Amino acid sequence: MNNLLTAPAIMTGIGLFFGTVLAVAQRFLRVDEDPRIEATNELLPGTNCGACGQPGCLPFAEKLVAGEVEPGQCTVSTDEAIESIAEFLQVDAGRAEKLVARLRCAGGSRQAHQIAEYRGFEGCRAAAVVSGGGKGCAWGCLGLADCERACTFDAIHMNANGLPQVDTEKCRACPDCVAACPKDLFELVPLNQHLYVQCNIPLAGEAATQLCATACDACGRCAADAAPGLIRMEGNLPVIDLAAGGPPAPEAVYRCPTNAIVWLDREQFQDQETRKARNA
Repeated sequence: MNNLLTAPAIMTGIGLFFGTVLAVAQRFLRVDEDPRIEATNELLPGTNCGACGQPGCLPFAEKLVAGEVEPGQCTVSTDEAIESIAEFLQVDAGRAEKLVARLRCAGGSRQAHQIAEYRGFEGCRAAAVVSGGGKGCAWGCLGLADCERACTFDAIHMNANGLPQVDTEKCRACPDCVAACPKDLFELVPLNQHLYVQCNIPLAGEAATQLCATACDACGRCAADAAPGLIRMEGNLPVIDLAAGGPPAPEAVYRCPTNAIVWLDREQFQDQETRKARNA
């Protein structure tokens, strides 16, 4: 009988002891959170996309309140929301350079050679496990829309050529498509970077072009025609180094035999082509 009473008494005593310890710890060791953090977090979009460089909106709010980042680094918020955050925190809004997702591949169903037909779970990651997919180019886009499904901003849609098309107006530079692509073909680049390499094949000459009509054949003409230092050949592919070279210009793409390197601003490209024809 005594044992039946002793055991509950001991457990109750232990519970009271640790409850008291926790209460004292809460009282004396508590770190008060700046109330501005929660208020700032409420002004953020709540997408937790990571485009700002932080793992979520709350950590970004903490950095904002600490003065370590600027509101404009949130690429998802509207201009009005950014201004509201800046006004609330009494800081400069700042403006981050707009980044968008670009695909390092132009080898769609019309350009890239197929060596097999994939049938299985619908998705690039699943197809990549089966001998790298059905394309002859093992480095190119598989066209099964993992990126489209991953995009939470409805900024990516597959086009008739079997390639993802990025709507730069809707793109918020979140890394979802980058993470979704099993071939690591997506990257985030400045919107105003018009010179871009749309190829990922590390082969040269016919070894590359036999796999895809738009493959870079490593001829090096783009590097020769660009401003000194702007483009260098590395692993049979042109690498654009904006920090090391002169300003990008459409001339760098004129002599590319496969259109593996492109100038994305079509209007400026056509103007350059017109001036070039007049001066010829």
